[in-house]
Amino acid sequence: MTVFERLRSCLPCDGFAWCGEGLQAAVLVALTDESEPRVILGRRARHLRLHPGEVAFPGGKREPEDASPWATAIREAGEEIGLDSSLVKPLGELAPLVTRSEFEVHPCVAKVPAVFDMVVDPVELESVFMTPLAVFADKRSYRLEKMSDERGSQMVPHYQINGDNVWGITATVLVQLVNLVMDAGLPINRSFTLNKIKTGK
Repeated sequence: MTVFERLRSCLPCDGFAWCGEGLQAAVLVALTDESEPRVILGRRARHLRLHPGEVAFPGGKREPEDASPWATAIREAGEEIGLDSSLVKPLGELAPLVTRSEFEVHPCVAKVPAVFDMVVDPVELESVFMTPLAVFADKRSYRLEKMSDERGSQMVPHYQINGDNVWGITATVLVQLVNLVMDAGLPINRSFTLNKIKTGK
């Protein structure tokens, strides 16, 4: 069974409409259509108010015209990296998570072409790179680190990849994916994977 077949069989793909109020966002967890998929990640521009300079998936906040988290994720990926909506093939959805900035983030996992005309928006992203998903299954680059703020302490997932510290929600999503499709067996704080994550993006 391929990575894509396993994701389709394990993840729900309901395409539900946005509901509720408050700060809501969606990210596109884009995996390239290859035998060894790569995941598209970007470094957020350093002038941004929220999470400047952090490594994250393409994505952003819900807009009034967005019918669903998928609509938000695909629109944002188009704006940030020039990914045409016709190239996005949904695979499934992970449970929403909450950032330290109080955004409820919906991860939408999809297959995209290995090559497309990428156009990076410098207002949103400083750089974009594709990293093999298998890299995130390597226990040597992974750790759980205790982090604290005014709300308390949690063990937060971190990856050290090519000098980059990938952490918080981005790392949590990657851990869930490699544990699911590669049986990586990486430890994770179970409370951190629920809808109450309060540290990191």
